[in-house]
Amino acid sequence: MKQPSAFLPLAMSLAALALALGNAAIFGVVYEADEGTAAHIFQLLMVVQIPVVAFFAIKWLPRAPKKTVRILALQAGAALAAFAAVFFLGYS
Repeated sequence: MKQPSAFLPLAMSLAALALALGNAAIFGVVYEADEGTAAHIFQLLMVVQIPVVAFFAIKWLPRAPKKTVRILALQAGAALAAFAAVFFLGYS
């Protein structure tokens, strides 16, 4: 967890989760013809994680497989939590 490639995807997923929940808390679930700024930022946060996670996996899986798999599971869980918030709030 000391490597930036380990904690940055977690931070980005948690920021995306906070963004989705905060936007829903402030504005409610609003259906618009065009996606808002929050949706675009959410999408960017989630897409930018992919190369960071891939770099982390490629670099650390051969060196420390058990620890790396645990961190990858945390990263996947955080990403799923962010996607679940968007799905269940009805932004799809």
